Amino acid sequence: MTQLVRGLGPLAAASVNIANMIGTGVFLKARIMTCNVGSPIEVLGVWIFAGLLVTAGALSYAELAAMMPKAGGEYVFLGATYGRMVSFLYGWTSILVSRTAAHAAQSVSTAIFLNIATGGALEGNLALTSIAVISLMTLVNCARVSTTGIAMSAITVIKIALVAAVGAAGFLFVQGNWAHYSTTNQGGLCAGVSASSMGGFSGFAAAMLGALWGYQGWANFAPMIGEIRDPGRNIPRAFLGAIIAVATVYLFANASYFFALTPTEVASTPLSSSVATEALSRFFGSTAVRIVAAGMTISSIGAIYAGMAATSRVPYAMAGDGQFFRFFDNLSSSTSVPVRSVVLIGAWMSVLALSGNYDRLTDYAVFALCIFYALNASAVLILRRRMPDAERPYRVWGYPFLPALFVLFMAAIILNTLITSTRNSIIGLAFMALGLPFYFYWSRRTVSSRE
Repeated sequence: MTQLVRGLGPLAAASVNIANMIGTGVFLKARIMTCNVGSPIEVLGVWIFAGLLVTAGALSYAELAAMMPKAGGEYVFLGATYGRMVSFLYGWTSILVSRTAAHAAQSVSTAIFLNIATGGALEGNLALTSIAVISLMTLVNCARVSTTGIAMSAITVIKIALVAAVGAAGFLFVQGNWAHYSTTNQGGLCAGVSASSMGGFSGFAAAMLGALWGYQGWANFAPMIGEIRDPGRNIPRAFLGAIIAVATVYLFANASYFFALTPTEVASTPLSSSVATEALSRFFGSTAVRIVAAGMTISSIGAIYAGMAATSRVPYAMAGDGQFFRFFDNLSSSTSVPVRSVVLIGAWMSVLALSGNYDRLTDYAVFALCIFYALNASAVLILRRRMPDAERPYRVWGYPFLPALFVLFMAAIILNTLITSTRNSIIGLAFMALGLPFYFYWSRRTVSSRE
């Protein structure tokens, strides 16, 4: 019988997470975050705080992953803690909106960068370009997992070098001014940013959504833990190493944006562009900006590649558990990859990408992801009490305070999002609720098959 292969070592595992995280947020979210909190120092502070927050979440995940190193990741953790209904709703939401919307948003940003790189040649065809990118990533994700690990390691090096180069260029070549750090956004356009998410705690929480989108992917290799060698040792290392590397280059790049541009200029960045390209155009002009945009395209494509690899393991795990179509409980005999699940994820991402709205897709994704991040971290607290003698190759540092703080902050962000972005939040919750009839259907089928 064909089985998943543990073909990812520590470097490859960390590379999958880094490739997931460094995608679009570091280039696109500085605009909306500046509108939310106003000043460069506050924006950088939000990036730091978000980095510490996801570190707390990642270390909590590491304990669960080392304890239950099975394909599906969070689907397995939630099932062991809260039962089949909650694990099903996680899987359903991952397939329908949270992870797929995140990857679809990355495909939209890829189209934006490609359009910049080609001098506007794709204007009016961004949605179709997004779908073409998704189709290509669907194809390459059908390769062996060992091949994916090698590719992710190479892409990770390129991504870190790219973000670092953008930051260095902003400091070295643009005639910037450190005085920008003492000013605030005054009358920036802030296209698409609601007044309710500017200033105060609401603005901070909204900016946190932007930063969390930038770090989005920190948990993305969790569904692939069934393919990681020596999970007790390699999973914690991969989580922590990935976040430290990404947080470092993110802070460097964002610091360079505010050296090159005033907060008002950052807040006025057009939706069809990025803060990075606006900053570098001050020195390099259109030709060099196109080259940078091409590099950003590579970064975004790498995030889609890694994200699809992880997300495709969710329908595979659900089908094997009798909570999804049995058709997807299948691995390719030649590559040991769930090809049918890969195709499913790619097809649905294409549907979501047709909206073409980057910020709306990221809001849907981050809101839903925060709900399940909180549930998974709370699983550490529950399982420590319920299963005190279970084998735990890794135990989260700072227990119980670290996972508890993570859960509390996630809850605050979720509540604030419900208040400040009610419409999008309700849509996200509706997508989750749509899964309930399917859960009861598959649950009855599973019970019938056992009788």
